[in-house]
Amino acid sequence: MTRLLILSVSAGNGHVRAAQALAATAEALNPPCSAVHIDAMAHVAGGFRKVYTDWYIQLVNRAPEVWSYLHQKADSTPHSATSQRLRRGIERVSAGALLREIHRAKPRAIVCTHFLPAELLMREGNRGRLDCPVWLQVTDYDLHNMWIVPGMAGYLAATEEVAFRMRARGLPADRIHVTGIPVMPVFSQPDASELARDACVSRLGLDPARKVILMASGGAGVGDLPSMVERVLALGGPGSDFQVIAVAGRNATAHEALKAIAQRLPGRLVALGFTNEMEKLMAAADLVVTKPGGLTISECLALGKPMLLVSPIPGQEEHNAGFLMEEGAAWLAYDSIGLEYKVARLMAAPEQLARMAQKSRSLGKPDAARRVLDCVLGA
Repeated sequence: MTRLLILSVSAGNGHVRAAQALAATAEALNPPCSAVHIDAMAHVAGGFRKVYTDWYIQLVNRAPEVWSYLHQKADSTPHSATSQRLRRGIERVSAGALLREIHRAKPRAIVCTHFLPAELLMREGNRGRLDCPVWLQVTDYDLHNMWIVPGMAGYLAATEEVAFRMRARGLPADRIHVTGIPVMPVFSQPDASELARDACVSRLGLDPARKVILMASGGAGVGDLPSMVERVLALGGPGSDFQVIAVAGRNATAHEALKAIAQRLPGRLVALGFTNEMEKLMAAADLVVTKPGGLTISECLALGKPMLLVSPIPGQEEHNAGFLMEEGAAWLAYDSIGLEYKVARLMAAPEQLARMAQKSRSLGKPDAARRVLDCVLGA
C-alpha cells in the first residue's frame, strides 16, 4: 500500500514542482515515507489533455486578455452553475483511467497540488468510493474560486491572507493550515556551503566582487530573453558593471542567441539551457528577474532573493506580483523600458537591494514541504 499519493497537473510547471518537492521531502524523512507522484495528465484522454494543457499555455501566451476575462469569470461563477457542472462532467468522462490508477495505488492519504484531481476525488468520496483523506495544496499567493473544493480533509495555504480568503469563502476554519508552498529539500538549507553566494558565483566563472543578475523569463510586453539580456547588458551609469546568468530552459533558439551574446561580451554573461541546479543559480544572484509563478517565487523567497518581476500571467501571477510588491520583496517591470530603468536603478542602489532581500527572506518558508507532511501524515 502506498502511504502517500501526490497528484499534480502539468498545466504549467509549478503544480508538478510542488508535487515533486513533497515526494522528495517524504522520501527524506526518517524513517522515509513511501510517496508516489502521479501527473494526472498522463492518465486522461488525449483530447482532454491537449485542451487542458496545450490550450492553456497557448492562450496565456497569445491572448492574455482572453485568459484574464476567463479567469475573472470563473472566479465569480458559483460551483452550482450549469457551466461548472458541465466542466466537471467532462473531466469525469475523461479521467476514468486516472481514477483507476488512484484506486490501484490504495493510498493512505492523498495530496493534490491542483484542483482538478481534488474535484474528481470529491465526487468519489461523496459516493463512498474513497476511504482515505484528500488534502489540497494551493500553489499561488491568492485564492481563486476553482480551489474551493468542498469536503477535503485539509487545505494548505501559502499565507495567512490566503487562509483568510479560504475562510471567507466558506471552507471550515479547522481544516485550513498555513504551510507555505512546497519547495525542494535543497531550498530548506539556504545556509549550506554548496549554496554560499560567492562559491556559486565562482563556479560559474564569474567575479564574486561584482553584482549578479539571474534572468530566466521573457514574455509579452518585455520581449524575448536574448533581447532582454542584450538591452540590460548595454546599460551604463553607476552600478552597471554587473554580470548576468541567463537561463533559456529548453528553448534551443534562445540558448544559441544567448551564447552568441556571451561570446561578444566575455565576462559579462553566462548562457545556460535547461538546468537541474536552479537553486545554485539563485544562490549566486543578487537580483532575480522572473515571471511571478507561485513555485518560482517561493524558491526565491526561500533563499531570500529580491525579484524584478516581468510578464505576469493575468490573474494568478498578477496577484502573486501584488503580494510581493506589497511586502517589499519585489518590483514589477511593465514593459521593456521599465525593465531597463528598474535594473539600472536597483544596480545603483545596493541598500534597496539589501532591504528587498531582507523582506524576501522574512517571507520565505523553505520548510513548507515538511510542514505539509506534518499536517497530512500527522492527521
